[in-house]
Amino acid sequence: MEIALGIGANPSSVHARGRAAHAVVERARAQVAALAGARIEDVVFTSGGSEANALALHGAIHGAADQGARITRLFVSAMEHESVLANAAALAERMAGLRLEIVAVTRDGVVDLESLRTLLREGKGRTLVALMAANNETGVVQPIAEAAEMTREAGALLFVDGVQAAGKIALPSADYVSLSAHKIGGPQGAGALILRQGAPFAAQILGGGQEFGRRAGTENLSGIAGFGAASEIAARELPHAGRMAAMRDRFEDGLKRVAPDAVVFGGPVARLANTSNFALPGLPAETALMALDADGVMLSSGAACSSGKVKPSHVLAAMGVGDDLSRCALRASFGWNSAEADVDAALSSITRLLARVRARAA
Repeated sequence: MEIALGIGANPSSVHARGRAAHAVVERARAQVAALAGARIEDVVFTSGGSEANALALHGAIHGAADQGARITRLFVSAMEHESVLANAAALAERMAGLRLEIVAVTRDGVVDLESLRTLLREGKGRTLVALMAANNETGVVQPIAEAAEMTREAGALLFVDGVQAAGKIALPSADYVSLSAHKIGGPQGAGALILRQGAPFAAQILGGGQEFGRRAGTENLSGIAGFGAASEIAARELPHAGRMAAMRDRFEDGLKRVAPDAVVFGGPVARLANTSNFALPGLPAETALMALDADGVMLSSGAACSSGKVKPSHVLAAMGVGDDLSRCALRASFGWNSAEADVDAALSSITRLLARVRARAA
């Protein structure tokens, strides 16, 4: 990123520094493509995961309409990121003839494949299915391979939000896959949409020829450089995700010892190694967050991008979790720089917090 900042030129310029900037972008494109298992030319850089999600939905639906093969059905799981749910709702409201269906999830936070199968069989018209590879709040890994087979048999298109899964599990193959740099240790403000060759697509930001005409605007050179470097490291470290899983499991085992009534959401099914979403019944999340933060322990409630809002999680609601328990939900995330000492510090802080709560209640 420092090298890219030092170049200080527009990648579209034809002079020497412009060519150097262009080379930075293209190297990063190759690094991101390698992480995603995609062709280099399939990578479209964006400002982050939310834009990539919006670009996939709007680009697919408008692109299909331009080709004369309109998408008339949009299926979105109930646990998708807000950027997917909000854009899907906006498209259904504005696009005549587009029907939005929300696909149910199980109590463990896994998309209900039978519900999806039924929806695919029920109606007529071309369909776009949106399903995240792993949930950003619970870490629950979704059955993308099975969903991909269903959509392929039904002649539907598949969009996978891969933001949370990247760098932790192998990314799936789909018509559209979204990524974000900061989820793999890169900088905020950089992301990508992986666009399968031949998938319908229409650019949504016009005015320049950047990204092969698929997303106009001068590239975030340093952000893209950092995204590429992080992608290369994430691909190399992918086999070592078990280290984070061991820390997560140790944390949850310790949590159960100090708080036997603690609830771990999605615990019985496959989850990302770095994510633990849990609740301490009777202890509101905002109270816990402030107390733990005072000890230097940084957790979140729900999705980090919406954790400043005091409202029940739509993901937990889709899993059938009641509002009272949902308001107690906390999320611990482990990363490349996490250590065993962090687990011990978090458990010690939670233990002290619970002791104070119990003393006040006595």
